[in-house]
Amino acid sequence: MNIRNPDLEGTMPVIDIRRTHKSSVKSAKAAVERVAKAIAKEYGIDHHWTGDDLHFDRTGVKGYIKVAKNDVHVRVELGFLMGALKPVIEREIERRLDEYVA
Repeated sequence: MNIRNPDLEGTMPVIDIRRTHKSSVKSAKAAVERVAKAIAKEYGIDHHWTGDDLHFDRTGVKGYIKVAKNDVHVRVELGFLMGALKPVIEREIERRLDEYVA
């Protein structure tokens, strides 16, 4: 028997992280760019800037990093297969943010 839960259909695992910073927006964006380049090199994720928002995507992963005056907000939506790696990916993002942005 196939039981469907309409409340769960279409949901994706999400990583949502915020980090405060005391840098200028320009400095914070430069730090985020270093994080994005490191992750892009390691995981093959393309990224581009729209204003103060860095957008990224690849098969199974999409999201953004918003750089504001006092904080950085990372939101990542993971596809079904990448969802199994959520804890690993989340730790890696946090580590890179702590290294470059904090």
